[in-house]
Amino acid sequence: MASRSKPVHLDDVSKAIVEQLQTDGRRSYAEIGKAVGLSEAAVRQRVQKLTDAGVMQVVAVTDPMQLGFYRQAMIGIRVVGDTTHVADELSNMRAVDYVVLTAGSFDILAEVVCEDDDDLIDLLNSRIRAIEGVQSTETFVYLRLQKQFYNWGTR
Repeated sequence: MASRSKPVHLDDVSKAIVEQLQTDGRRSYAEIGKAVGLSEAAVRQRVQKLTDAGVMQVVAVTDPMQLGFYRQAMIGIRVVGDTTHVADELSNMRAVDYVVLTAGSFDILAEVVCEDDDDLIDLLNSRIRAIEGVQSTETFVYLRLQKQFYNWGTR
């Protein structure tokens, strides 16, 4: 994800299209068109513009447990030196699905998805703690995912 840029202005119709897709990413352009008052072709064109501009993505969200990944965790990382270097290294790791630079107790938070506890231990010891600049880590193991939604809407 790039650094913060000027927000893109969305008109009410584009906002409604985004919200329709947040509710159900499989909804057809024809259905969305009926809901927002546009033709199927016009909805397709707007969705393409929104995705090309990086405003949104339409993706499939999986349940890691159903795919054999039985250990998820959030790792708080304290860094000495360049936090962006460490964030870049983390971002290149397949098991890491979320990286954010933060202010507070940790410099970086990284969410990881692992097959099991041994996989998590290996990731921590052999890969994450081996990155130059990583001073310390604190791991928050997920016991149960209580809520995960992406339908927060637009403003």
